[in-house]
Amino acid sequence: MATWSRTAPLCPDLNENARPDRLFDAYVFDLDGTIYLGDHLLPGVAETIGLLRELHIPVRFLSNNPTKDPHQYQAKLDALGLPTPLDDIANTIVTTVRWLRSHHPDAVVFPIAELPLVTALSDAGIRLSDNPAEIDIVLASYDRGFDYRKLQIAFDALWFHKRAILVQTNPDRYCPFPGGRGEPDCAAIVAAIEACTEVTCTANFGKPDPLMVAEALDGYDVAPERTMMVGDRLATDIAMGRNAGMNTALVLTGDSTLADATDLPPRQRPHYVLETLDQLVPPDIWGRERDHRG
Repeated sequence: MATWSRTAPLCPDLNENARPDRLFDAYVFDLDGTIYLGDHLLPGVAETIGLLRELHIPVRFLSNNPTKDPHQYQAKLDALGLPTPLDDIANTIVTTVRWLRSHHPDAVVFPIAELPLVTALSDAGIRLSDNPAEIDIVLASYDRGFDYRKLQIAFDALWFHKRAILVQTNPDRYCPFPGGRGEPDCAAIVAAIEACTEVTCTANFGKPDPLMVAEALDGYDVAPERTMMVGDRLATDIAMGRNAGMNTALVLTGDSTLADATDLPPRQRPHYVLETLDQLVPPDIWGRERDHRG
């Protein structure tokens, strides 16, 4: 099994021509803003994923969104015309449950989260409680039902009883929506808890932690330098790929821009920049495929 490091080579200066000139051994894709936006596939997605699958190159999908379980993502991809095996999808529900079962199997958890994550925790046999006197782990997540009661329980468990630790499913500040709007995400809830308790969050189960990509490619003996991470967010998708020692491609169909990327220090920049996902595949390979099909 390959080791997913936290080092990566320097990146050359970026420009609109910074695109791959070869194929890689495996590809990991972000979903929202990279594969689809809202209820629509983004340009070039169906053709690119279809070609990679035809060439028997592993394709995996990741998301920091803990409000849907992998079955829901599978149903969405199916509905968008991109049928995908369940094992090819991982999100922070998957990584959170696996981490808790592996590192704290007997812990009592207070989830500040929406129903899909709470259900997954319960189904995994993890004990849940809102009693601050017995909580071992306060788990913060994207929660549109976050209120003062939940903040008080977290405060009591962390500050008053001083027995719990604080962890989070993902570090996103906001969740983008079509049309330029968005909603506050997990980082806003973590910030509220940290502000009142002065307790620091100690673990993250989503991008940019390399834990996510290691889970996505579990079972494949592929070296990080021969894999490609593709996403629309510099702070999560690209940072995770860089942390893991992967090649990285920023697609300009979602959150981050070329200007954002060039403003970063060289070690934090994506290796490639794509206007649409089909630019992930070199033109000569597209040409050979067209000739073969013709």
